[in-house]
Amino acid sequence: QLHLTISEKNELTKSLEMVQKELHEKQSQMKREISEYKDRLLQAEKEHQDALTEANKKNEVEIEACQDKMNSLEHFISSQKLEIEHLKSNKEELNNSLKEANQTLEELLKTKVR
Repeated sequence: QLHLTISEKNELTKSLEMVQKELHEKQSQMKREISEYKDRLLQAEKEHQDALTEANKKNEVEIEACQDKMNSLEHFISSQKLEIEHLKSNKEELNNSLKEANQTLEELLKTKVR
């Protein structure tokens, strides 16, 4: 009986050692997988951040270009308004000169007719 019990104990000990070894191997494998997933996650986050940074730089350049274009257009509009005012003033001066010339012509014609 004692021999049988010792034999069972030895088998159970071996079985326990095998289970512990398997558990240790699985634990090591899981740690490796977790480490790989963390590395992949960090890489994906870095790529995502790089893409965001690049997109932000591109957007800033585009915004700056649009602002420059808008400033240029505002300057152009302002100069065109000044030009329009100048032309209106010239038109008014020419109209006044034309009226004066017509009046002078009428007076000359009246003088000639007399």
